[in-house]
Amino acid sequence: MVKQVVLTREGLEKLEKELEDLKSVKRKEVAEKIKVALSFGDLSENSEYDEAKNEQAIVEARIADIEVMLKNVKVIDEDELSNENIHIGSKVEVRVTNPTTGKSNVANYKIVGSNEADPLNGSISDESLVGKSLLNHKIGDKIQIEVPAGLMEYEVLAISK
Repeated sequence: MVKQVVLTREGLEKLEKELEDLKSVKRKEVAEKIKVALSFGDLSENSEYDEAKNEQAIVEARIADIEVMLKNVKVIDEDELSNENIHIGSKVEVRVTNPTTGKSNVANYKIVGSNEADPLNGSISDESLVGKSLLNHKIGDKIQIEVPAGLMEYEVLAISK
């Protein structure tokens, strides 16, 4: 069974753009590489040909993956969502405190579907430990989450779209 893909409007546009780029640009680039590699002759010892065919397989697999995702997409309309609770599409500001040391810092996250997650840029998946734990909480709520670094307390400071 195919899993429903949850995306923000921004995530959908990014995925559609990637698909268009793969179909219109990358396919042509790879086809050209294959054509050039074929001109080298003997395919049995032609590493350029093998490399180009592998790249073609990767591009075609990604195109197929994106097409399946787009057939099963649910777009979150961030305009219809409130700022009262944390949900997919919410931007949240949290104070993260280590109860053992008392040290804390403020972090900003955007809760997104798993296909849009980019933790290094503050976009965390609704399926991640922290993302899942923050869902449906309100400003002022304190949530204890066992993360790889140990037990941490997250206090919701702000929620926005």
